[in-house]
Amino acid sequence: MSQGPRSGLSAVSAALLAMSRHLEVRDVLKTIVASARELLDAQYAALGVPDDHGGFAQFVVDGVSDAQWKAIGPLPRQHGILASMLHEARPERLADVRKDPRFEGWPSAHPELADFLGLPVRDGDEVIGALFLANKNCPKPEGGCGFTEEDEELLSILAQHAAIALTNARLYERSRELTIAEERSRLAHELHDAVSQKLFSLRLTAQAAAALVDRDPARAKGELHQVAALAAEAADELRAAVVELRPAALDEDGLIATLRTQIQVLDRAHTARVTFTSNGFRAVPAAQEEALLRVAQEGLHNALRHSGAAHVGVSLERHGGGAVLRVTDDGSGFDPQADRRAGRHLGLVSMRDRASGVGGTLTVESAPGKGTTIEMEVPGG
Repeated sequence: MSQGPRSGLSAVSAALLAMSRHLEVRDVLKTIVASARELLDAQYAALGVPDDHGGFAQFVVDGVSDAQWKAIGPLPRQHGILASMLHEARPERLADVRKDPRFEGWPSAHPELADFLGLPVRDGDEVIGALFLANKNCPKPEGGCGFTEEDEELLSILAQHAAIALTNARLYERSRELTIAEERSRLAHELHDAVSQKLFSLRLTAQAAAALVDRDPARAKGELHQVAALAAEAADELRAAVVELRPAALDEDGLIATLRTQIQVLDRAHTARVTFTSNGFRAVPAAQEEALLRVAQEGLHNALRHSGAAHVGVSLERHGGGAVLRVTDDGSGFDPQADRRAGRHLGLVSMRDRASGVGGTLTVESAPGKGTTIEMEVPGG
């Protein structure tokens, strides 16, 4: 702010735009903290979202290395000045946090904090977080705080918009959870219908074979071959549904490991060879990773159920700051413009919607007898 109102306004605008670009709660928290630290030129920044058990559901820091954060140990509890900000919902501006009577110490690996500026993040009357900065990079007045009233006002503006961004991110995640639940319910219904039909046909065919076995063994043999084929189809339906219903472990394992695991399962479950390669991929925002995973699953589903391919390959590569996903098969192919078969067309629409929903693009290259390549590109975060 020392450079004048224009640079301050520009910095605030950049911070708010950065927050608005993310929908995942974790991404929003990281952006808020990084923006606050850069905007007020502090050495450290953190934001804690409290849980209902005296701790923090999430706690994000900026200015601390991964190794240092790991050495600090478990997430902090709601105590001392953090508890005061959460429970009394008022700003805290201190010349030296260590001399405050509420200070209760910190782990040995914790960085030394001195001057301190903290604000509650509020959604109406509810305090949904505590945002604080420490160690402003400036000459400190004797016995005074490096953070000024102007800094506090600026951080207050940022905290208000942070509350909006965080609330929107939470609503988005809840909406996505409902969508996933609905999708799982739909898949379960499809599984029930598809397998029930197969089992009903299988039972009738088996009964016909039993009735023919004495008077027409040749026909009975044909019916038994049909029983085997129906049983195999039912097993394929079950395997495909189990893979789709299994929750993706993106948060724990990441996109690469999740894709690799699912493709290994499909490779074992189908006669076609299913392979996966990755080259230089680095993490992209969570919403984009989920979209990439879902498009890969849809592309694999189409290739394995409709194309008759001997080989289906999935690749994921870094492209600039983003990523490119390709699902390629050597199957029967189709005309993307003319194909309107049930399921296949809807699958392409779904994939395009997923791609565009995260700012990406999807292209389909195919022709009868020439196989199919589906390519999805997403920008970086």
